[in-house]
Amino acid sequence: MTGVEPSPDGHPDPGTLRRALGSFVTGVTVVTARDAGGVPHGFTANSFTSVSLDPPLVLVCVGHEVERMDAYRQCPGFVINVLDASQRALSDRFATKHPDRFDGVRWRPGTHGAPILEGGIAALECASWQRIEAGDHMILVGRVLRCEDAGDRRPLVYWRGNYRHLSCDRVPA
Repeated sequence: MTGVEPSPDGHPDPGTLRRALGSFVTGVTVVTARDAGGVPHGFTANSFTSVSLDPPLVLVCVGHEVERMDAYRQCPGFVINVLDASQRALSDRFATKHPDRFDGVRWRPGTHGAPILEGGIAALECASWQRIEAGDHMILVGRVLRCEDAGDRRPLVYWRGNYRHLSCDRVPA
C-alpha cells in the first residue's frame, strides 16, 4: 500500500479517501420511515451496522442531502430492509430522485407504519433510539423491535463503486 500525504488543511485527499472507504464490501439496504402525515419515505444506504445485542441496537448513517431528511429526524421508528441480489433496480430507485419511489413497489406497514419491502433478505423494524449529528450525516440509532430473515438468499453487495455478485461458498479454514 502506498500512503498519500494529507493536504495542508490536514485532511486526506477526497478522491483517495473515497476509494479507500469504497474498498470495504457492504450490503445494500433501503431505510424506510413515515413522516408525521403518514407519507412513506425511503433511501438506499450501505452505511448500516449492528451496534449491540443487549439491548438490540443498529445504526444507519443518513446523509443531510437525503430527500425529506425531516422525516428521519422526527420518525418514531424505521425499517432497515436488507436487499436481495435480484433487487438492484429497487436499490437504484431509492438512491435517485424519483417522483414517487413507492409507486408499484410491494410493501406492508411495520410496527410504526414504516414500509417493509417485499422480497428482501431481512427486515429490521426499529424504534428510534438516538440521533447523533456527525459531519455531513446524522447517525440514526434504532432499537430492534422485530426482525424477519428470509434465509440463505444472496445479498446485494457494493464494492468500489459498483454492485457485485457474492459467492456463498465458505472460505476454507
